Parts: sequence; C-alpha cells; structure tokens
Amino acid sequence: MTTEVQSMKNSITLALQEAEQKYGLDTKDIQQKIEETTKSYNEATQEALFYSLNRISMDQPNWTFVAAHFHLTQLYQEAAKNRNYEDQQQYGDFYHLIQTLTDKGIYNPVLLESYTKEEIEELQQAIEPKQDGLFNYIGLFLLADRYLARDHDRNIFELPQERFMIIAMTLMQNEAKEKRLELIKEAYWALSHLYMTVATPTLSNAGKTYGQLSSCFIDTVDDSLDGIYLNNWDIARLSKDGGGIGIYYGKVRALGSDIKKFKGNSSGVVPWIRLINDTAVSVDQLGQRQGAVAIYLDVFHKDIMNGFLDLKTNNGDERRKAHDIFTGVSLPDLFMEQLKKKDENGKSIGEWHTFCPHQVKQFMGWKDENGNPLGLEDFYDEKDKKYFTEKYWEAVSHPLLPRKTYRAMDIMARIMIAQLETGTPYMFYRDEVNRQNPNKHKRGTGKTSIYCSNLCTEIAQNMSPTTIQNEYQDEDGNIVIVRKPGDFVVCNLSSINLPNAVREKVLDRLISIQVRMLDNVIDLNSITVGQAQVTNKKYRAVGLGTFGWHHLLALESIHWESDEAVEYADKIYEDIAYYTIKASMELAKEKGAYSEFEDSEWQTGKYFERRDYDSDRWNALREEVAENGIRNGWLMAVAPNSSTAKIGGSTDGIDPLYAVEFAEEKKNFKFKVTAPDLDHVTYNYYRRARHELDQVWSIKQNAKRQRHVDQAVSFNFYVRHDIKAKELLNLHFAAWENGLKTTYYVRSTSQTEIDECEACHS
Repeated sequence: MTTEVQSMKNSITLALQEAEQKYGLDTKDIQQKIEETTKSYNEATQEALFYSLNRISMDQPNWTFVAAHFHLTQLYQEAAKNRNYEDQQQYGDFYHLIQTLTDKGIYNPVLLESYTKEEIEELQQAIEPKQDGLFNYIGLFLLADRYLARDHDRNIFELPQERFMIIAMTLMQNEAKEKRLELIKEAYWALSHLYMTVATPTLSNAGKTYGQLSSCFIDTVDDSLDGIYLNNWDIARLSKDGGGIGIYYGKVRALGSDIKKFKGNSSGVVPWIRLINDTAVSVDQLGQRQGAVAIYLDVFHKDIMNGFLDLKTNNGDERRKAHDIFTGVSLPDLFMEQLKKKDENGKSIGEWHTFCPHQVKQFMGWKDENGNPLGLEDFYDEKDKKYFTEKYWEAVSHPLLPRKTYRAMDIMARIMIAQLETGTPYMFYRDEVNRQNPNKHKRGTGKTSIYCSNLCTEIAQNMSPTTIQNEYQDEDGNIVIVRKPGDFVVCNLSSINLPNAVREKVLDRLISIQVRMLDNVIDLNSITVGQAQVTNKKYRAVGLGTFGWHHLLALESIHWESDEAVEYADKIYEDIAYYTIKASMELAKEKGAYSEFEDSEWQTGKYFERRDYDSDRWNALREEVAENGIRNGWLMAVAPNSSTAKIGGSTDGIDPLYAVEFAEEKKNFKFKVTAPDLDHVTYNYYRRARHELDQVWSIKQNAKRQRHVDQAVSFNFYVRHDIKAKELLNLHFAAWENGLKTTYYVRSTSQTEIDECEACHS
C-alpha cells in the first residue's frame, strides 16, 4: 500500500471516528469497506462517499456531513494534483494559485496589481481550512460544481476558503490601504463562517476576467421602434453577462392602435415579447443557462386580455406564445376594489376598462411640468389623495377614448388560471410600491416612479425609458447615436444566513461589513449597458436580504402557523433594518451620500414616519441620517435564495421547507436531502411543509417583514392543485390588504418544479 493511500485511509478513519462521537453514527460497515479498498487513492474516497450518500435519511441526517468530508477529500486531491503540492496540506500556496490562474486568463490581473506578495501571504495566514467542515454535502457540491475557479479544461484549482478570500479581496481592493487587509479579513470572516452569502454573479465572477457582479436589472421600454429594438439589444448584452432582467412594456401601444395616424396598424405588445423570448433563449448566460426575463404589463393595458395572460399557457395560437419568458401584472388598488364589488346576490359586478397607452396620451392631453405627455401608468394613489383613481375615471368618462370593458372578475379569473397552469403572472401592487418609495421626490407628487419589479419580484426602484435624442455623422465619418439615459435599474444582492447570524448574535458586526461589500460592488462593476452603469452610480442601490427563515423557526421551536412566528418576523427584520440603515449612514459619513439624497424620504424623515419608527434608537438614527446622509438609495430586498441557501446549509429564502426529506434534482445531479439540523425536536416544526401550511400565516409573516424592507420580498404562494378559485382569490386579497408589494410564483402541487433565475440567489 502506498504512503498516499495509507494517509488517505487514516484521514477517513479519523473522520469516521469523529462522526461516531459527534453524531452517534454507526460507521463500522464503512470502515470495513475502506479497509478492503486499497487499489487507489480515489477509489477508497469514492467508496466512502457513495456509502455516506446512501445513508442520508430522515433518521440519519448527519451522514450529509460525512459525505461532505469525503467530497472535500476529493477536492483536496484534485487541487493538489493540478497545483502540484502534497494534498495532506489541504490548501496550497495562495500566492502561487493567484499567479497560476492569472497566467491562465481565469483571474483578473488586477489582483496581483492591487496586492503585494507580502499582503497575499498575510491573507493566506487568515484562511481557515477547518471552516470547510461547516458545509453539508449538497452545499459543498454546488459550490464546487458551479463556483470554484477551474481552468479552461474544467480542472479544479480553487478551494472553498480561497473562493471566499478572493471575493473579499476583490470587493475590498479599492479601500484605503491602511485598513484594507483588516476589512478583507472581516469580509472573509463573514463568508467563511457562513453568516452570509453573496449573490450568484458575485460568488461566481469576483476576481475573474469575465462576467459582472450585479444580479438584477429592470428596463422601461419606450413606445417607439427604436426603444423596442434598443431594449432588445440591451437585454441581449445583459443576458450574456448573467443578469436576471425585468422589463416594463406598459408604455408600448396596444394591438390595433394607430402608427403615424394610420389606423389599426399596431401589432401590440405580443410580437415584441416574442422577440424578447427568442433573445433570452439565444443569448445564454456564459454558456450555463438561458437568459431569464420577466415582462410586466398593467392590468389597464388593452393587451392584457389580448394575448398577454396567455403567453405561457398551452392552449391557443402558438404564434402568439412566449413560453420561455415570465410574466407579471401591475395592479392598482382600484382594480382590487372593483373586484370586491358585488350585487345583492353576491355576484361580482365591478367593471374594468382597458386602454391603449398611446391613445390615452392622444386623447387625454395630460402633461408633466416639462410638457411631456403622461398616461395612466404615470399616476399612483396615495392614501390621502387618489391621483390614479381620478385619472382613471377621467379616462373612462372621455366619450371618444377607445377602450375594451370587462368584468374585473373575468380578468382576475384569467390571471389565476394562468398562475395555476404556469406559476405566473407575478403580482405587482403598484400603489403600495410607489407609496413606500423613499426616492419618489425625483418624479413629482402622485407621479409613478416605479412601474414594475424584476425577475424575482424583490426589487423596487425608480424607472424611466432610455430614448434616442439624435443620430448624426461625426467628422471622422462615424454614425453616432445619442441616447438620453433613463433610470435603468440595477441591484446588487447578498443575504444573511439567519440561523447562523441571529443565533450567534452577530447581526450588527455582520451587516456593517456586508453593506460595505455591497456598496463596493457598485464601483467595481463593469456593466455593458451604459445607462445601467449611470443609474447604478446615481442611486447606489443595494439589496440586503435573508435566507433560512424556516430553519431559524425550527431551531427556536416556533411553529410556522402561529402568532409567535409573525411577531418574531417583526422583531428580527426590524433589527436587520436598523443595522442596515445604520451601516449605510456610517458609510455616508466616510464616503459621502448617494447623489439623490437631498429631499428624499431618508432625509426628510418621512421614511421613518411611514413605518412608525419612534423608539429612542430609531429617533437617534433618524437624526444621524438627516445630518450625515445615507450611502445607498435603496438598501433591503429579500431574494429567493435557493442555490446559495443550500451552500449556506439552510432553507430557501423566507419559504417553508419543501419536505422533511426529499430528492434535490437538477440537470447534473439527484441527491437525498433532509431538513437542516433535523432531530427529534426540530422535526415537529418542519413536518408541516410548503403545500400543507395555511398560506394566510405566510402572508401575515410577510406583512410584518415587508414593513421593514424598503424594496420588496420574493414571496411564493404554495397551493394544492385542486384549490378553489375563491380560495386563491382570497389569498390575493389578503396579500394586497396586508400591504405586500409583490407576490412571486403561485406554486401548485400539479406543476413541475419551476426553474428560477439563479442570478437573484444570494
């Protein structure tokens, strides 16, 4: 037997002994099998790995950590071989790794340009290989399979703790040199302890020569041929770099509208959406997955019932389908109120009128202070002044303005049928979003600043279309197109691992470094779409979120369907909001406030008033924000967090667990997975899983959570396939009445698992 195999067997034996002591697992069989396996280093490790994987079950959940240990052994073996060092070291020379991958064109040369060899060697001393023991099997597998740096032949070079250190070095490279290394070590502390995760683009691309770091983008399409095709071009470039995209189509004229006064020539929004669908399929994300795009339309747009709600369904004309995009509907309060109107027999009688946005501008003549035409989409209702409602009824009363009229309930029925079949459309409650927007001061009283959300429904920021102002030939004969940039939304995400951070009482320290990391992404990013880059610097928006909510409840012995869970959500997310705003204020003292801070609700204090923040700590923070500013115009957004939550060893986002034991299946794997920290105590808090839980309790929790989140929350409904229409309708009413800004998928038991955009996972 070679020295290497003997060393490996000793390592495995030690791991099994630790497993017996720590988890009470019976490892005699596997020790015997390893003793019999002497042919090669890798064969024994594989034998141990497969044995461990086959034993992961509800009654033996901790075998996942044994399996993770053996997968680590494989990774150490492969990295050592590729980097030419002895694998007993586990981790090799960090500086040599950076040199090697820079020479291979994988790492960006800026790492070696920014840091001296002595600094890199000091950072190597801060790397803690023992932190690899925190990973369960699926978390380690996903990290290694998708995110650790490999060469162009897919040979692995980077190890988990090195990925975390590279991320920290990348995000802190422009900090002042006298404190830079300490900030890197602090960021590494947050990542290596799995107190947080960064979003998929940052996790994958930080330190590398390709890809950008931001997660989400939202564009507003101008009602012009130039606007439509330039949007398609912008979307293609962002898809290439791995972004998840939301697009607002509510300004584009409807089917049958006029073009240049020629009647009935407009083809409406559906053909243009089909083009976006083809772009999403054709321009993949770095060869890993198709582009991911959500298209939003207002419920008062004439095309809502003329193909939009049927884009993804399996019935009807395939020439008017777009199966690969996702849909969202923007709903005003007035529509929900019309849904509630009934006659004396309880029959729904509320009417709803739909219009072409182009014709509304033609006939109504509404203009802003600069003389620009306005449509219905450009107004929203405040609580004390119904700006949208007044304009809507004014449009309804116009005798010449064309419209199509439906029962409001007929539209809602079509929405719900599509949701049960396809999971979409998402719901976007436009009035609540705009009411709570801290940066509405740039648009004017009662004027819509936010028209839709992103692909995963957690982003809510100011939007406006980019337009072509001029096209000319310069002195060198080049054709120059001058575009006036609109607010092209960008968001940069990361998420707190709630069970780890809350239970270890590190929220204050964690969020301080986490907000700095997010803020630095803004300056480091190189976004190919110019107007997105401009907007990113203008508002410096970030989205700090969370995952592991169900995991945390189970550890705290709190049932999902309880007032205790609702109040706990209120408490935890208020603390997160406080520390996040405080961290951004401290950054503003150091680096300056975002450029649009003046007259924002952050400055005036209206943001704090709207949320009834009146305790001593909040009053003191409010005064500090008014005096010092705030670094980021938007701060919090709770993303779906599926892949990165698994890397963190916890449950997805704010979602309830899928099941106590289930098979996690993607294109290249199928693994047995059990609930995190599953034992005889936590089982009682996990056993009622997603589709068994009363969704009203989820809404109540999210209403408390949404109060403290300045953007929005990716919030799914989980329903049975045989749910009655009235029951689903009541869930939508409950979401709206409780002040939710958005709802994400309606996931029924009859649907196959829906593929989500992983860009927003953080």
